[in-house]
Amino acid sequence: MKSTDNLLDNNSPTSAKEDLSPFKNFKSDFPASIIVFLVAMPLCLGVALASGAPLYAGLISGIVGGIVVGSLSGSPLGVSGPAAGLAVIVLGAIVELGSFEIFLVAVVLAGILQLLMGYAKAGVIAYYFPSSVVHGMLAGIGILIFLKQVPHAVGDDLVGEGEWGFFQADGENTFSELLKMLGNLSPSILVISAISLAILILWETSFFKKNPITKLIQGPLVVVVLGIVLNLAFASNPDWAISSEHLVKIPVASNANEFFSNFAFPDFTALANPRVYILAIIIAVVGSLETLLCTEASDKQDTLKRVTPVNRELKAQGIGNIICGLIGGIPITQVIVRSSVNQQSGGKTKASAVMHGVLILLSIVLIPTLLNLIPLATLAAILMVVGFKLAKPSLFVKMYKQGLSQFIPFVATVLGILFTNLLLGIAIGMAIAIFIILRNNYKVASRVVLNQEGANNSIRLVLSEDVTFLNKASIQGTLAQIPNGTNLVIDASNTFFIHHDVIEIIDDFKINATSRNITVTTLDLDPEKEKEIRMSNHFKLISN
Repeated sequence: MKSTDNLLDNNSPTSAKEDLSPFKNFKSDFPASIIVFLVAMPLCLGVALASGAPLYAGLISGIVGGIVVGSLSGSPLGVSGPAAGLAVIVLGAIVELGSFEIFLVAVVLAGILQLLMGYAKAGVIAYYFPSSVVHGMLAGIGILIFLKQVPHAVGDDLVGEGEWGFFQADGENTFSELLKMLGNLSPSILVISAISLAILILWETSFFKKNPITKLIQGPLVVVVLGIVLNLAFASNPDWAISSEHLVKIPVASNANEFFSNFAFPDFTALANPRVYILAIIIAVVGSLETLLCTEASDKQDTLKRVTPVNRELKAQGIGNIICGLIGGIPITQVIVRSSVNQQSGGKTKASAVMHGVLILLSIVLIPTLLNLIPLATLAAILMVVGFKLAKPSLFVKMYKQGLSQFIPFVATVLGILFTNLLLGIAIGMAIAIFIILRNNYKVASRVVLNQEGANNSIRLVLSEDVTFLNKASIQGTLAQIPNGTNLVIDASNTFFIHHDVIEIIDDFKINATSRNITVTTLDLDPEKEKEIRMSNHFKLISN
């Protein structure tokens, strides 16, 4: 793994198999940024609404996540913005603190903590998540995206864009909502969704992918333009006209003063409130964890397999949250939905993330009225295709072929995310993955070799390279099964580390062995001297 100098982290891993400069890939990054912008816009508003914050707070966070974090981050495909995973925390914090301005102080402090975590190199936590859990997270989010967008695709837009948990604020859940939507079907919305999905599917065929024109013009951009055209066409027919709740809703400012009045500033007198610090820690920890998980997932989607410098990512997120807190935004993280859209829309470098932030800023200043003509159904169709790609059946087959030790945590993560929420689902997958690791560790602590050196009653117990306290039960059980009258050889010649607790178990067995007529011989089992020498040689070998 190579390292390269950069603005925020001098040890960030990269991969450069081709020229990936922003200007070189503008023809790929710019179209991708448009699609990410179109998807991110309603999500910013939806998360702000679900968080109990002003709608503009979501837009501000989308701008900062794109321009600021996108510029400072080393993630090639990651896109940052307001995250649904923090919505519940933000909602509770605003209510508890009593005002949005006091809450902004906690956001600033959370950003400072994230910045410190980056300098403390806490990003290494990302490397402790098993790939089975990360793949499960992608598949789980893909299924969730698909299911949550189906109501929007048929005309039932009562569910907010920011609701990603299984249980919804309206008392429904992901599956009951699918039944409830049948009573809210809209013919015009169904037509738009059907045509949009047909275009997006055709754009994925080999014929369209090879066509020079369709290579230049992305399918999602076509369906957005078509959605606006159909919306205007249906407006003349009262039975087919699309009402405002089925359209994108961007606040429209009539003048500069009205625009800047949407910004809020922190009330720093709240620094005397200890609860602000507690909430800042919660936001920093949860936000950092979600960012690191999304970073890992984004890297796995990268066809070039570039590796994001995780400590630099934490620093970028920290700076982004400090700015959000200072100008009235809600907390941001790297977001897998937008990152996946970026990758699947052809994004090559982080320039697409930066440009999507610029587009959000320009749109709310210059063309909010035009964007408010976009049907949510067209965006739902785009997200449904993204969700399907994240959870392709082939991924489940691939994980199954890797064995149950990979497949079980993968499925557990998928189901956990689907029936709870993102963080709890990942925690369920991690718990099962750790259990399997401990179980495997328990099983491979040693192996028994019978009838060695021509002796019928001789047994050799060969210890593994690493024998930790987790292997105590396994070693204890194996020794308990040694028959009476046996010549036992405990061979630690290939063991690099053995825990003191295991040494104690062996010493106790030696004492008990005399009453069972068992002769015990140990090879290379000096925990004080010989082990230190072997460990030193082992690490020298690794470093070389």
